[in-house]
Amino acid sequence: MTGLVLRLAGLLQSSGERGVFHYRDTCAFPTRSALIGMFAAAQGRSREHALDPYPHLRAPGDTTAPSHRDLTLTIRIDQPGTPYRDFHTVGGGRPREQSLHTGDGTRRKLSASTLVSHRDYLTGAVFTVAVTGPAPLIGHIAETLERPRFGLFLGRRACLPDEPLVLNPDSPDPVHELLTRTPLTRNRLPGPTDTHLPTTFVWEHPPPGTDPTTPPDRESTSEPVNLARHTRRHLPRPLWMTTEPLPTHLHAGTRPLDALITYKHGAPA
Repeated sequence: MTGLVLRLAGLLQSSGERGVFHYRDTCAFPTRSALIGMFAAAQGRSREHALDPYPHLRAPGDTTAPSHRDLTLTIRIDQPGTPYRDFHTVGGGRPREQSLHTGDGTRRKLSASTLVSHRDYLTGAVFTVAVTGPAPLIGHIAETLERPRFGLFLGRRACLPDEPLVLNPDSPDPVHELLTRTPLTRNRLPGPTDTHLPTTFVWEHPPPGTDPTTPPDRESTSEPVNLARHTRRHLPRPLWMTTEPLPTHLHAGTRPLDALITYKHGAPA
């Protein structure tokens, strides 16, 4: 097992959990489904084949091929961002013969021809993610994220990721990296008396050092079962939330790109 470290930042990002049709919500952090979908896009996989296993990455002696189910994600919330809602209207002002279709195939009445929808986003959010899994699969994901076949986005096509996206493509312990080495991008600078920076972590398993029977803090409908457009389906996944006291020296300062590039190229953080 090995891992990689990703930084998810951009003007906008949105990872839906429940919203469909007229209201598209966003989770407060990237969902498992959004990340696995981004990995599939980087590899040039269609929605119908996004969750297929990887037989060409099977290790000698293995009877099964690695898949997205072998990945474990740990999310560090560097900057939670600000919620933003986008208001949309579709179909208004058109004649009856051009109005929107109803479920039975007829046209909507002129009095109800405008369809209103809302879409939620996070602005200015920054998340650092540790992805752990089989070494061949991690290497393949890291390589394709650096040279993606399809465009990458943070939940929706309008949400483009900032660079650098891949901070460390090959880490023996990416979770330890989040706790001790990876620069923390945060607008608020540490105070002169601050000794630690309380930071929220999201875990897919009980956090290290805790009782393995500890119940989860929440569930997220983010375990992808099918990502095809008209048959999309997800299952609930338990998540654990903790606040970790990170050392103040991890703060990336007022020029975070400098600290991130230094870290990416292997110099001490």
